[in-house]
Amino acid sequence: MAQHGDYKEIIVESFRPASTSGLHGEVHMRPAPGQFYPQSLKVQCAKRLTRDYPVGTRFKIRVKLTDRDGEGEYLSSYFGWPVEVVK
Repeated sequence: MAQHGDYKEIIVESFRPASTSGLHGEVHMRPAPGQFYPQSLKVQCAKRLTRDYPVGTRFKIRVKLTDRDGEGEYLSSYFGWPVEVVK
């Protein structure tokens, strides 16, 4: 995995959570199984990945572990970075 500062390249996947209570939108992103981070972490990335691709699509993106004032940890990726669709 390539690293850029505090960022790591990982595979993430889109999914529909069982409950969207308190969440934005119907489709969300999480680390794919077997990645550096647990699947329980939410991934903040370009909305087009959940909007323009079928649920279950996997992507290779660059993420950073982030903690925003009391909201807990999540993974963040800059929306303008290149994304690779993974089979």
